[in-house]
Amino acid sequence: MNSLHSTSHSVHVLKFISQFRSTPKFCILKRNVTSNLENYGSNHFSNSTASTSIKAARDGVDTAVVVEEEGPKLRKFQVFEGHPVPFGATVRDGGVNFAIFSANAVSATLCLISLSDLPENTVTEQFFLDPLTNKTGDVWHVHLKGDFKDMLYGYKFGGSFSPEEGHYYDPSQIVLDPYAKAVISRGDFGVFGSDDNCWPQMACMIPTADDKFDWEGDSLLKYPQRDLIIYEMHVRGFTQHESSRTEFPGTYLGVVEKLDHLKELGVNCIELMPCHEFNELEYYSYNSVLGDYKVNFWGYSPVNYFSPMTRYSSAGTRNCGHDAINEFKLLVREAHKRGIEVFMDVVFNHTAEGNERGPILSFKGVDNSVYYMLAPKGEFYNYSGCGNTFNCNHPVVRQFILDCLRYWVIEMHVDGFRFDLASIMTRSSSLWDAVNVFGSPIEGDLVTTGTPLGSPPLIEMMSNDPILRDVKLIAEAWDAGGLYQVGMFPHWHIWSEWNGKYRDIVRQVIKGTDGFSGAFAECLCGSPDLYQERGRKPWNSINFVCAHDGFTLADLVTYNEKHNLANGEDNNDGENHNNSWNCGQEGELTHISVKKLRKRQMRNFFLCLMVSQGVPMIHMGDEYGHTKGGNNNTYCHDNYINYFWWDKKEESSSDFFRFCRLMTKFRHQIAVNASPLARMTSQQQRGCNGMVMLLVHQIGQKQAVLWPLH
Repeated sequence: MNSLHSTSHSVHVLKFISQFRSTPKFCILKRNVTSNLENYGSNHFSNSTASTSIKAARDGVDTAVVVEEEGPKLRKFQVFEGHPVPFGATVRDGGVNFAIFSANAVSATLCLISLSDLPENTVTEQFFLDPLTNKTGDVWHVHLKGDFKDMLYGYKFGGSFSPEEGHYYDPSQIVLDPYAKAVISRGDFGVFGSDDNCWPQMACMIPTADDKFDWEGDSLLKYPQRDLIIYEMHVRGFTQHESSRTEFPGTYLGVVEKLDHLKELGVNCIELMPCHEFNELEYYSYNSVLGDYKVNFWGYSPVNYFSPMTRYSSAGTRNCGHDAINEFKLLVREAHKRGIEVFMDVVFNHTAEGNERGPILSFKGVDNSVYYMLAPKGEFYNYSGCGNTFNCNHPVVRQFILDCLRYWVIEMHVDGFRFDLASIMTRSSSLWDAVNVFGSPIEGDLVTTGTPLGSPPLIEMMSNDPILRDVKLIAEAWDAGGLYQVGMFPHWHIWSEWNGKYRDIVRQVIKGTDGFSGAFAECLCGSPDLYQERGRKPWNSINFVCAHDGFTLADLVTYNEKHNLANGEDNNDGENHNNSWNCGQEGELTHISVKKLRKRQMRNFFLCLMVSQGVPMIHMGDEYGHTKGGNNNTYCHDNYINYFWWDKKEESSSDFFRFCRLMTKFRHQIAVNASPLARMTSQQQRGCNGMVMLLVHQIGQKQAVLWPLH
């Protein structure tokens, strides 16, 4: 479906890309900033205008208050009471309605900030919201009509600053709307804000009535999950290397230029590592080992969940983020034209705000005790390992998550989601009680904060949502708090799981560890020991040997030990148990015989992945043998370690890459769920380990007995 694209289609893409040719090129500014905590406390705004207190009519009738103030920066706005739904900034009735939930704030101020005032930390105009007319329940709202050109927005909330009670209100600081559709701060990846600030002030895009994108009839592809071959990739890393020769390296447009490679490889689904707005300079510091600077490259630290990462777009902050949104849409549309679904790796387990020492950016300043899982004295639970834990099963938060996911499906045409540390979404919320969830008390019911729930309200809502149950939902079924749910994640026959047991067992078998043949047979047959008893199918297992976290496929056969010195943490970070084998010598410089064995081992791994029941996932770069030098935790490197080397891919085009292409083609051509193992030709078996192939054929004869496939 949509596997071919015409010449006219290519012309359309080139026309779109040509709009961005004036975008400034990326350049990293090297500053000797050693701490991520140095600057984020300085984002307090000054006012360039007099403020306006809103007191509309209180008889239920929307009455306009005309705000007309002096000064060259001021504009004229008509102000109305507004509506409490939908949340966020919404175009309606000839203006924009602003609505935001905050149960514990005692005051709220809507701040409008022009693009020119944002770098100066200056509020252009602000409107105090009257709790009698601009608040319904716990929702603050206002409706404005006027000129919003080049204007952004944020909020100030007043209330108690008492961390021991879970509140972090600071009326001098602007916070982001959790429902903002784009976040604007810095325009270029890795480049500082004013005064070398790693945490410059951010503000939210205001939508306009002419926000349009030509989808050209695009819709979700809706492939049966059993037919997928997933490719996990990093947007920036895919084309940032100079060998990509793309016009806009490291961007959504750069990925568009290289989609034909994915088509050639044979994958029909890409899983994008985090593309929500995050701050890559979050822990910016000098790395004396490599002589460069550590950044948050992977992006598992969201600032806002509705906003695509603006610095992954060639447009950056131009047009207040509207162009960045359209570039992401273009990527999805062009992927669909090539028959490739688009999944997002989403991080609803924690945010960039961290614990009590972290910055106040959005959720913490809007209503900290609602959005985060807190202990009785205000301490942050840390099931994520990143300082805080999103309070997923709180009624307000779970509705927020549903609204966000629906937005990405309906407005951005995303085909599915992989949920990072998904087990956190099964834990009970803080302030948990039966009334909070079910509406009435249950005698003897006592569930402490963080307790794993058999039927988590959030997962239940997602699984039965008419929009979300029509896309793919994949759980990373564990968290940093020790909750491991592979094979046991609450699923409603909808959810799939990253099968970490498959990874570990296949690695053990192919490196030659005794005692795993039975477990290996289960892996090749879709892990019925994990999924059959609870009513799921082989395709509910997402099979993988390598992912972003851990060794690459080439390093898996090259190193016995991790080599993470380049991270500047004395090799203390990263996983110590990799189930790898260097084939006799550590490192890349070795004998020819060892190199030949390594190539055979890589083929064995890829073969197992392609002939196993379930859904295979390939990690970016493994198709040509990308190496990270034995580093199994490359979260902090915006350099060659994480970049796709297109020149190396060309070198391997007649070798390992060709083998991978043939294996994905083989998987597509046969009925994958009808014993592909026994149907391999001798040519397809060539170069594979004889012991592995013998076991593969034996299991191929027995798989129908192990697990009925239909």
